[in-house]
Amino acid sequence: MFTEQDTACIRAHGLTPEAVERQLENFRRGFPFLKVVRAAAPGDGILVPAPQEVAAAVRRYDEAAARLGIVKFVPASGAATRMFKELFAFVEEGRRSEGIDRLLLNIERFAFWPELRATLPAGADDRTVVEHIIGKGLGYGGRPKGLVTFHAYAEGARKAAEEHLVEGAQYAASGGRVRIHFTVSPEHRADFEALMAEKVPLYERRFGVHYDIAFSEQKPSTDTVAVNPDNTLFRTDAGALLFRPAGHGALIENLNEIDADLVFVKNIDNVTTDARRGDTVTYKKVLAGLLLELQERSFEYIRALDTGGAELADIARFIRERLCVKLPDDYNSAVLRAVLDRPIRLCGMVRNEGEPGGGPFWAVNDDGTESLQIAESSQIAPADRPLMQRATHFNPVDLVCGVRNVRGEKFDLRRYTDPQTGFISSKSYAGRELRAQELPGLWNGAMARWNTVFVDVPVTTFSPVKVVLDLLRPQHQ
Repeated sequence: MFTEQDTACIRAHGLTPEAVERQLENFRRGFPFLKVVRAAAPGDGILVPAPQEVAAAVRRYDEAAARLGIVKFVPASGAATRMFKELFAFVEEGRRSEGIDRLLLNIERFAFWPELRATLPAGADDRTVVEHIIGKGLGYGGRPKGLVTFHAYAEGARKAAEEHLVEGAQYAASGGRVRIHFTVSPEHRADFEALMAEKVPLYERRFGVHYDIAFSEQKPSTDTVAVNPDNTLFRTDAGALLFRPAGHGALIENLNEIDADLVFVKNIDNVTTDARRGDTVTYKKVLAGLLLELQERSFEYIRALDTGGAELADIARFIRERLCVKLPDDYNSAVLRAVLDRPIRLCGMVRNEGEPGGGPFWAVNDDGTESLQIAESSQIAPADRPLMQRATHFNPVDLVCGVRNVRGEKFDLRRYTDPQTGFISSKSYAGRELRAQELPGLWNGAMARWNTVFVDVPVTTFSPVKVVLDLLRPQHQ
């Protein structure tokens, strides 16, 4: 099937012909739907902490933070193209929507207005203004969201990536050190590095901390081959195979290489202003404090199982009630230990107010247990999709991860993915239609075999910027 040129191309990506053949089989067979049972809800998979529990969790984390290795992990490689979709339609096709009218009416309210104004020629018409946002001028249409100016302050505007520096100082500091890891695309890495070189000293002086900023890129070995609509290998005009990045699920490889005790995970565009950040900081600490408690209890039970004489019923109750795993009736000590000895993540869940995003569900696993999973609509069979209408919460991507085992060793996170979870989508290349494959999403299938606990968090902790007009919302003004 593969020519010598194909094999050389495959190996250049760090893959093997056998791995690519498995990818092709996924195209032919498709990915199975997730076996969802019901949507998680308060009292049934979603913890709603009482005020005293909130205070206790914050205190537990604050007391422990100085002795922990903490990293704030920010996926930041995505381009802002979708954020400016309406603007492209106006400039390239002349389609003037209500969104364009609103943008131009409020143009001076955007934090990037001073930068934009400096690039505009005298007497610029509407099309020129919009063109200078996405093209010549600011060039935002080809830049990642992290490098877009989000917020205005008296002392100067901040880009999205800068707000993560501010956040990190407020909840991810350990012994005066703030470690932040950005995943970036190769073509934008230098721009991120330049921004950090310019801004980090300012925030170090402001917050009295030292930043340790790291970058990584998605590994070529996680790329997937593209196929034609009939699932045959897609080839370029030059006859070469076409490989594509396999989505954010590939970032499990990047996360796996981080040496830390706790890892906070949050999307690049989910930031707010200083005046509105209080709940964000509090509930990041709540998630971390609750995780530390559950992790400590899990380790105690593992040690008891290893030394013998453990009360299995008590451990099973903890697993069911606190770790939210429904055990088979015939569980034994080996089953209990296997469940306890996994990476753990606590995921903030926001009340559903119509925002897009995956949701929290109970799902059946291959080993007969039921556990909590974050699922996108495409992962759920059409017959089961009415379950989504009953979901009270959705996933804002607000995670705290515990990645060490009872011996203090890092888990190999690649062992806890579900390779049967993935996505097939229709794309194009050079005007030709193709099918693309994405790996399990980072917080979907890539963490499917972690212990997962969902926690209700205030909607004020969720301030995403999906389209440019979101920057006019109160949480960004």
